[in-house]
Amino acid sequence: PLVSASWDSSVLSSGINAEYGTYSEEEKLAFVDWINFRLEKDEQLKTLRMLPIAEDGEALFKALHNGILMNKLVNDSVNDTVDERALNMPDANGKLSIFKIQENQTLALNSCLAIGCYVISIGAQDLIDAKPHLCLGLLWQIIRIGLMAKITLKDCPGLRALLDEYESLEQLLSMSPEEILCRWVNYQLNKVGCKRTVKNFTSDIKDSEVYAHLLCAVCPEDKGPIGLEPLNQFFQIQDLTKRAELVLKNAEAIEARSFVRARDIVSGNQKLNLAFVANLFNMYPAMDDAGEFEIIEETREEKTMRNWMNSLGATPRVKYIYEDLKDGLAILQLFDKIKPGCVDWQKRVNTPPFKALGGKMKQIENCNYAIELGKELSFVLVGIDGNNLHDGDKLTLALVWQMMRFYTLQLITHDGKVLKDNEIIAWCNEKITGAGKDSNFSNFKDASLANSRAIVDLIEAIRPGHINYDLLTAASNDEEKFLNAKYAITMARKIGARIFALPEDIADVNPKMMMTVFACIMSVGFAKDQMK
Repeated sequence: PLVSASWDSSVLSSGINAEYGTYSEEEKLAFVDWINFRLEKDEQLKTLRMLPIAEDGEALFKALHNGILMNKLVNDSVNDTVDERALNMPDANGKLSIFKIQENQTLALNSCLAIGCYVISIGAQDLIDAKPHLCLGLLWQIIRIGLMAKITLKDCPGLRALLDEYESLEQLLSMSPEEILCRWVNYQLNKVGCKRTVKNFTSDIKDSEVYAHLLCAVCPEDKGPIGLEPLNQFFQIQDLTKRAELVLKNAEAIEARSFVRARDIVSGNQKLNLAFVANLFNMYPAMDDAGEFEIIEETREEKTMRNWMNSLGATPRVKYIYEDLKDGLAILQLFDKIKPGCVDWQKRVNTPPFKALGGKMKQIENCNYAIELGKELSFVLVGIDGNNLHDGDKLTLALVWQMMRFYTLQLITHDGKVLKDNEIIAWCNEKITGAGKDSNFSNFKDASLANSRAIVDLIEAIRPGHINYDLLTAASNDEEKFLNAKYAITMARKIGARIFALPEDIADVNPKMMMTVFACIMSVGFAKDQMK
């Protein structure tokens, strides 16, 4: 049911605004259960008495107020996204200034962007005010990304068995997690002789029959067999709620009861049932040996580009760059994001459904139009045409990188002029020197950048007093370089820089990503100078 988001006096006294609205009580309860389960061993949250979160009232939204919980949840979904040493914690009296809270929430939002969340019309103040519908929307994106992260060939090679004889591994990579999970459920149902199939996690699961068979199929030997009454007796039960309760009792027996309650199954809550099935897959994939084959693994650069595209709202979400950009539509959406109004959607863009006869040419036309737009923005696209994009050629990444570079440089346009690399470097060095630091660098390939000193010094120059230099290592080995880089990226996001680079990019001195890091930090410095 939808409930009024009214606040009780204890919440109001904590400084949270009484923002009225509606939200799903079922989702709130499911997220509370999941957060309590996933973060129950976090000692900091225990010490702060932030866990367990009560199911009643608005306790969840109150817990999100200071930004600590949201950052912890981001890390739970994508490990090492946030260096938790950088979080602002309450003092001995449990107090945390609004400025410190604002920093935590800014870090949370920028970290959400970095893992591919689409954050639109949400600011740090919205999270501080704990507006229920916005908080739940963002929580779902974070949780969903974590749940779906391991539904990959790398983590479960057995997924290959879900393809038919005419499908390729590339096609599997481009499938949505929902589609893969539907296939997985049907695969498991077939193994136990069930004739049912699912096409969705709404109407197809309401009677609990699918779940009854699915749990029997995936239950490991050391935990089973699990009984749902004898199945023939189970299906004689007419009350769907009682059926769902029996299903959940068996899910609990194998420690897989998460997200759904009986009413969520009976009502066909798509979001929560998807989460339930995804969690069950992560715990008990129960896939047969797929034999030897070459696993197509996403590279670090591909992952960064994919997260960047999704953070801008690519629809549908990009799962595998080379397959999902073939029709040109996602690329054209992104062009419209990085240079609003540049795409002529009425006259130049072909939209689905694409017919079997002529559909390929319509998609290639879209791809050629994308190349044309790139050239209008002075991208270097020698030897790349629409066919390369449509064929899933690795050259696709060259176009996406130049789009990301263009987007990043727009953040530091000065008097209508796009700055060049040497101008960015000169500005950064001047700031670093002016702050009394000596970590200047000559270019974005400079080996000295691997220790992250130049990055943290630039942050300190822009926001004096922000860097805790005691947390930096000597960067004498790869592990120490990684720790420094994670801290540097976290602190950059904390002051407002929208950074998509990974710690490994800094430790390895990836010049492309280095440029984006310094440019994004520079944009924060520009904004501060303009405020003055």
